[in-house]
Amino acid sequence: MPTVYITAPPDAADEIADTLVAERLAACVNRLSANSTYCWDGDVHREQEALLLAKTTDDAYDDLVARVTEVHPHEVPCIERFDESDVLESFAEWRTECVE
Repeated sequence: MPTVYITAPPDAADEIADTLVAERLAACVNRLSANSTYCWDGDVHREQEALLLAKTTDDAYDDLVARVTEVHPHEVPCIERFDESDVLESFAEWRTECVE
């Protein structure tokens, strides 16, 4: 089961999280604040961002990525997949029930 790491501008993060949960593409999305330093168009940028950790399933992953790409304001959104090797069984069952 994957957890998907997404970065977004703070003012877009709630909409992305709400969309993923409402459309049953994620069971839960955690939001954390971050100070990000990154390269864009050859320049170094520093921005406040929101880190979103979306709990999803293998079956819903591709649809989640497509939906984030549609609603995300950045031309190149950060979307990274982390596959879990060990997760509490009751949590995995809950997540599957919420997403599928």
